[in-house]
Amino acid sequence: MLKVKNLSAGYNGSDVVKNITFAIGAGESLSIIGPNGCGKTTLLKAASNLIPYKGDIEIDGISVRKMKNREIALKIAMLSQMSGIYFSYSVYDTVMMGRYLHIKDRMLGLPSEYDREYVEDCLLALDLTSVRDKEITRLSGGQLQRVFLARTLAQNPQIILLDEPTNYLDLKYQIELVEYLRKWASENRRVVIGVLHDINLALRLSDNVIVMKDGAAAAFGKVGEVVTDSLLKSVYEIDVAGHMRDSLQRWLDIKA
Repeated sequence: MLKVKNLSAGYNGSDVVKNITFAIGAGESLSIIGPNGCGKTTLLKAASNLIPYKGDIEIDGISVRKMKNREIALKIAMLSQMSGIYFSYSVYDTVMMGRYLHIKDRMLGLPSEYDREYVEDCLLALDLTSVRDKEITRLSGGQLQRVFLARTLAQNPQIILLDEPTNYLDLKYQIELVEYLRKWASENRRVVIGVLHDINLALRLSDNVIVMKDGAAAAFGKVGEVVTDSLLKSVYEIDVAGHMRDSLQRWLDIKA
């Protein structure tokens, strides 16, 4: 479904992401992991056509460069990190914005019954039904993050790009969210690509992983094939697996 070939991108003429190549099929999920500043968010922005890039991006064999903006928006949706700037719409109205591209007369047309049902399904999936009429300025950070994800899902794209989607969520919602996204991709033959700092969540979400370091892909492939203790130690410059084992052992010792 999605192929990225020799992609480089950055800002002010300087490449942050360098020569990235990967492919991901329908129904699969991909996590992008790596230390701060390695280019994870820049890679997402380039893949969603938000910033200029070199190389090529194809969806179902068609170059994104040959698509109109509306075509791209119908195929790719991106959930960025929250900026803190938004308007006082209700939860329901905010999620309905995701259906905008699907309404026939987008300037004057009203949502169809199907649009309304689709939004209700998104609210239910993200456990937002009880706050559907609440203004989003009155929500907690975790609730707001789920509202914006519901809006992204309402867009019904083929590919969802997520930049730290579990920010502001407690552990319960973090786990439920990644499980839901993995299921959504698999059952609907869609693609989910997520930038995650929490390695455990990233591996729980993903069939595939890109491990980035200094703007390049240190590894790409199936999680079980490429993620090793030595690779993580090389990329993060710390014994990641050992640190997680030590933390778990300390917890077990306290419980004992």
